[in-house]
Amino acid sequence: MDPALLILLVCSILGAVVGLLAGMLGIGGGLIIVPSLLYLLTHYLELPLTVAMPMAIATSLSTIVLTAISSSRAHYKLGNLRTFYLLWTGIGISIGAIIGPQFATLISAQSLKTLFAVFVMVIAAQMVFLGNKNAKRDVTQSLLLVIGVITGCISSIMGIGGGAIMVPALLWCRVDMRAAIGCAAFSGLVIALFGSASFIVAGWNNVHLPEWALGYIYLPATLGIVMTSVFTASIGAKLSRSMNTQLLKKIFAGFLVIVSLRMLLG
Repeated sequence: MDPALLILLVCSILGAVVGLLAGMLGIGGGLIIVPSLLYLLTHYLELPLTVAMPMAIATSLSTIVLTAISSSRAHYKLGNLRTFYLLWTGIGISIGAIIGPQFATLISAQSLKTLFAVFVMVIAAQMVFLGNKNAKRDVTQSLLLVIGVITGCISSIMGIGGGAIMVPALLWCRVDMRAAIGCAAFSGLVIALFGSASFIVAGWNNVHLPEWALGYIYLPATLGIVMTSVFTASIGAKLSRSMNTQLLKKIFAGFLVIVSLRMLLG
């Protein structure tokens, strides 16, 4: 079977799982998509790590665009999008999401892989141990701008939507939970758009990229993930109402630890 077709089929299954988990747990799919794509790209396309790692991250970002649009629309209808938060975090995110991919292509692939694995462990620990803390600061324009830059930079380097960074940071700033989640949903769209565009530009003249690549974005993988995740996300959201999501988060956190250890040791 043609490797591109095989990856498309595998990614359609991956997308179904990612969408289901995203709907149930309210998490982005990048934590699963990036290591999965890294395996597929290195084993089936036989790409070197120097190409496969940024391609896995860029492709992950490209899949977030449609899901983030859907999520943002839902939060808009619920009244969870607040202009003040969106404006200043959005400006910061735009800057960070442009800087991140350029930085990602400059550091070594092994360093990027290690950085991602460590970041996954931190997210896993946060899911299990981080409780609600009393806020320490008032919201200011400059603080929101800094939060946006940091979120955009890290998320575009890691290939994630940014909610794992944005929500805790905004809660720490006394932002209402619903507004924080709505802002994070919109931030995922900004990160995905600017990050994907930056990775396209960064890989445009790379002669080592495979067929069906748009810059560092591998289109068969993007198509496979998106065409199933947009449907299963709504199913996951419905399932979350009748399931113990705290237990699911702990189980998923354990899975993330295994994934990160495999990336560090493999």
